[in-house]
Amino acid sequence: MAKGSQLWRNRDFSVFWASQTLSVAGDSFALIAVPLLVLHVTGSVAQMGLLTGLASAASVAAGVFAGVLVDRLDRRRLLIWCDVARMALYGIVPVAWAFGPKVWLLYVVLPLSEAIGMVFQVAYVTAVRGLVDADRITEANGRLGATAAAAGVGGPLLAGVVAGWFGPTAAIAINAASFGVSALGILLIRLRRQPAPSPSPSPSPEEARGPWHELLAGARFLWRQPVLRALTVLLSFFIFLTLGLTDVLIYHLKHDLGQPDGAVGVVLAVAALGTVAGSLLVGPVRRRLGFGASWIGAITVAGLAIVGLGVSTGLPVAAGTAAAYLACVSVAGICSMSLRQQVTPDHLLGRVTSAFWTIHYALGPAGAAVLTWGAQRHGVAVVCLLAGATCLLIAVAAFFTPIRQQNPELSGATG
Repeated sequence: MAKGSQLWRNRDFSVFWASQTLSVAGDSFALIAVPLLVLHVTGSVAQMGLLTGLASAASVAAGVFAGVLVDRLDRRRLLIWCDVARMALYGIVPVAWAFGPKVWLLYVVLPLSEAIGMVFQVAYVTAVRGLVDADRITEANGRLGATAAAAGVGGPLLAGVVAGWFGPTAAIAINAASFGVSALGILLIRLRRQPAPSPSPSPSPEEARGPWHELLAGARFLWRQPVLRALTVLLSFFIFLTLGLTDVLIYHLKHDLGQPDGAVGVVLAVAALGTVAGSLLVGPVRRRLGFGASWIGAITVAGLAIVGLGVSTGLPVAAGTAAAYLACVSVAGICSMSLRQQVTPDHLLGRVTSAFWTIHYALGPAGAAVLTWGAQRHGVAVVCLLAGATCLLIAVAAFFTPIRQQNPELSGATG
């Protein structure tokens, strides 16, 4: 079978790919609709940042246990139940809002949905390895990211139109339906069984020492791997600086540039083209430049794009810099995720993924609150300049870590 056609002929991967693409298109509706609901009712970007921070905190808390659930339970069933639960939660919002604005409900629904979403994302990463061969992981991640982002181009455009014509709650209803599509797609696939570790009549060392040691098994693995350890630390600071950036962008468009809801959707749709480009380019870029140059270069350009976003005075520049930023985040993120999938034993993959995301998102809620508060108090230009400059320092710091190596998965730098 020709290498270039392997993924296209993989029926289970194709079904998974299609359903997740449609689901991400639905997610883009909530990405716009939830901040708009808050902004329409309260007029406060700080409130938007607080909601983002609480939702992220719930995701971090769920991450502590997500890996154990994913490694112990049937991953396919877990994915389905996560989708069903999120469909129900988001479905409550438009029904309740029909009787009047209830901002407090968002502070319940969004954190719960993000917590469940963390479990889904950890299981999602392990599912990819259960669908494709090891040497196709980066390509599979790139294709998933590219088509999901392509769906994210049309999603924000439609979300802006729907929010403008029928209100943000209608967009949230579409997001709820998208989780049903995702659940149906996963129901139609089968995941390969991965080789288990050598059988032993006694429990694993983590299980023998108790549940907390089992929870920490993923963190210990990350700490023992020099590249993964460095990535975890540096990405923690990167997430602190950037988690609230979408809220800041929406605030900049609405408050500073005076744009309508439809224009917000257009800008986010154009920006999503950056994710498409980054996802399609990450495979060739990593093969040509290696891991280190790809990751460090992406973080460098992302920092410059954030600075450009802060000084933008029109829609074209705001959309272009946002697209450049998302392209770089896509390249860096897929490189990082693929490396973890390549070097982590399958029986630990859920806990390692969970630990990685939990640790590097731990500072995110505080960062989102600080970034949005700073934007409202001191202006978007100031916070973007500071955030972008600090991202450049992160890229410089990476040069002095094992991240700089070209092929860490082969050179032994991960061991």
